[in-house]
Amino acid sequence: MEKELLESLLIDYIDGNLSPSDQLRVEQELSQNESSRTLYDQLRTVMGALKHSETMEPGEHLRTVFTKTLQQEIANNKSDKIIFFQPIFYRAAAAIALVMIGVSIGYWIDKNQSRENELLALKKEIESTKQMMLVMLDNQQSASQRMMGTTVAYSIQQPDDEIVSALVKSMNEDPNTNVRLAALEALIKFHQEPAVRKKLIESLSVQKDPSVQITLIQFMVKMKERGVVNQLQLIVDDAHTIKAVKDEALSGLLKLS
Repeated sequence: MEKELLESLLIDYIDGNLSPSDQLRVEQELSQNESSRTLYDQLRTVMGALKHSETMEPGEHLRTVFTKTLQQEIANNKSDKIIFFQPIFYRAAAAIALVMIGVSIGYWIDKNQSRENELLALKKEIESTKQMMLVMLDNQQSASQRMMGTTVAYSIQQPDDEIVSALVKSMNEDPNTNVRLAALEALIKFHQEPAVRKKLIESLSVQKDPSVQITLIQFMVKMKERGVVNQLQLIVDDAHTIKAVKDEALSGLLKLS
């Protein structure tokens, strides 16, 4: 089985989103192929860590460990080319560190003004980690890495323009439906930002992935976004629109009228 297809199936298998036939197909692959089992274990480890990263409160010891890890990685990668950790779950460690360390910065600033220089250095490290995350989002060779990139982005409280742009690109252009949907979900979290909301509305006119189209329409209806009425009408009138999307668009028109 091709690696790209296998990674996509394994992500859905871990999340419990496969059809019975695809689930059987994956289980047969895992029972027959040791390298596939290894990939499955790695993906399950990383996805489990990322899903729980939002609730983790980094203690002093954990912060120190991650800070040293980041310092070592930055020292080892002075060139423009970023070299990933191996195996796959080590490559995500720096991204998880961004989330875990970042949530504590505000508290440290309030309580430790005398450590201003240290915090400045820490912010630089977080910026470096963000760049690693953006590389994951742009990795066209691995759907699983791009998925991890969107998951880490979803955990960030205040994304900057660079992260938003990367998520919009993934939502509109990624060849993998799961990655597109994950990017969309991350952007929806920030829909109160005018720039993000504008990008979501614009996506409806260029989006060709049926699953993403339906999710976008449902969100726009939920937000009572009347600015998409014309776009919904175009979707309904388009002879190439599949029935499920056309039905959702028609339903949206009725609710927003």
